[in-house]
Amino acid sequence: MVHLTVDIGGKPGVNCRGFCTYCYFKHAKDVPPFGCRYCLPFKKGCDYCTRGVKEGYEGFLPLKEVAENFLADLQATSDDVTRITISGGGDPSCYPEFTDLMEILGSLDVPLHIGYTSGKGFDSEDTAEFLLKNHLTEISFTVFASDPALRRKYMNDPTPEASLAVLKRLAEKIDVYAAIVILPGVNDGAVLENTLTWLEEAKVCGVILMRFANERAQGLILDNAPVMEGQKTHTVEEFREIVRTAHKNHPKLRISGTPLYDPLFDSPFAIRRHPELLKKLPEITGKTPVITGSAAAPFIAEILQKKGAKAGAVVPVKKEIACLMTIDDLQDLDKTSLTDTVIIPGRAFVHAREAAEVFGRQVVRGPEMLTADGETSMGMTEEAVLSLEFEGFSALINLINQYGT
Repeated sequence: MVHLTVDIGGKPGVNCRGFCTYCYFKHAKDVPPFGCRYCLPFKKGCDYCTRGVKEGYEGFLPLKEVAENFLADLQATSDDVTRITISGGGDPSCYPEFTDLMEILGSLDVPLHIGYTSGKGFDSEDTAEFLLKNHLTEISFTVFASDPALRRKYMNDPTPEASLAVLKRLAEKIDVYAAIVILPGVNDGAVLENTLTWLEEAKVCGVILMRFANERAQGLILDNAPVMEGQKTHTVEEFREIVRTAHKNHPKLRISGTPLYDPLFDSPFAIRRHPELLKKLPEITGKTPVITGSAAAPFIAEILQKKGAKAGAVVPVKKEIACLMTIDDLQDLDKTSLTDTVIIPGRAFVHAREAAEVFGRQVVRGPEMLTADGETSMGMTEEAVLSLEFEGFSALINLINQYGT
């Protein structure tokens, strides 16, 4: 079984009929390379941390180039293609040659998946029938609100009624996953309740609630804070409660949230509630500080302490999300109490050599993932989530023991 991706290119905010007011890429600057796990040991900066994180395409790729790239991928595989995903920096619904692309891919009689769309390019309800005819079987659709006026104002959707009608029609026939970025005082509270009720009645498969970020500490690393001047944000704890309440009030919907949390599995870090798995993790015999984000730090500390770690084994930075940590976050830490080796998140946007210079110590990258956030876990089983966490924490503890004093 082979899953192929069709990359249409495109630039956020440019190839999507304009920025949504809350878009992460709004005000994004051309910042220097961060450094990351893909960089060469002697060079800070690679394609991923220089261009990829900024989704720095020049614009949509011509259909001819998209088709040629896809054909090359298709010819390179000898197995049956079981799914094709359309993705890119721009919004597929706004791709100028979207109709032609769908007809080309639809002719292959392979299930199609649109990885993300705002729906702002769907100007007619008839679009739904066209998509179904060409074998679309799954779509992730940003909703914001079921109120067309709010979509028009905050998403810059010129035809919100048509966009919502397409979503509703698709949900009757295929797997539709809705995404809602939550703006306090705008689409939370009663508005969110009405939107979730509308989605429930439309029979969408699941809803991912996404906390709006407006500060550097919340993850705005492209010198783009604030995205919305004066707009309030929820704390991690407040947002967790919103997700918990939504899950309780709408049992027919598969609801999860990012950065916290997934009520179905009590994740991220669901393993802390499974003593039989914790018992199987290696015991901690060394002492090596684990640097992480402030949102994950309490959970990681709880799990490691159950395996023998002492207080202070986990050191949080001000940045909430560990994989969005940059060198600035490390520079702000008190380094006097750290041991000879420190462990940083595997996916942090930090070059290992530069981190070693900041700490004056050996720096080791931790596992790629210790858990799955709500955006990832929505498509996983509980067994898969726990397996990911068990493997991640086993690897982390082994690193602590290997490098610890």
